[in-house]
Amino acid sequence: MDFKTQFKEGLITNNPVLVQLLGLCSTMAITTSFFNGIGMGIAVTIILTLSNIIIAAIRNIVPDKIRIAMFIVVIAGFVTMVDLLLQAFVPALSESLGVFIPLIVVNCIILGRAESFSYKNGVAASAIDGICQGIGYTVVLLVMCVIREFLGAGTFGGGILGPGGIFEGGALGAGKGIAILPEQYPMKLLTLPVGGFIVLAVLIAAMQWALERAKRKAEEAAKTEKEAAKA
Repeated sequence: MDFKTQFKEGLITNNPVLVQLLGLCSTMAITTSFFNGIGMGIAVTIILTLSNIIIAAIRNIVPDKIRIAMFIVVIAGFVTMVDLLLQAFVPALSESLGVFIPLIVVNCIILGRAESFSYKNGVAASAIDGICQGIGYTVVLLVMCVIREFLGAGTFGGGILGPGGIFEGGALGAGKGIAILPEQYPMKLLTLPVGGFIVLAVLIAAMQWALERAKRKAEEAAKTEKEAAKA
């Protein structure tokens, strides 16, 4: 499997959130600001990639019966490292994401890729899979963050941009975001948990519609080509 195919799968055709429907809890819970989305996305991508590499490297010496336990031990090790690094160097992000960083240990995306891909493929392919799936996950997080923050709070770049942000001499995670809409226009509902459900449902529906449409077009093209060949 080449990088182009794996990248397309991670981003579109086999997107971990919109197609595989994995990691939905964290996706809905933390996508209230751009800062949270990019931080969680990078953390999951790093952990997913490193876990895939180690699991692929030791898959031939680990008994099949204890593979799930092995997955959790490997993932937990990297989650602990990332959690401690965030606490040390980006405390604002660690505090903002809270329990969802430790819960990456049981994130279905990472466990799912360990079982379905890295345990069955080589180190290089597993590393690429981790990167591509992580990118797909991160893109969905950022899209949800932008939608919920813009329509729910009327701002963009919360935690990074705006008053108190790092570009104005403030601390990372302290930015209020760039105000775009007047205070009376945003739908505050979208910043609540139910807003996460609504936005995610719309994105999943849009992705499924797009994939089904592409599938129908491909089938029609193949049918037309087959009929032309017969003629």
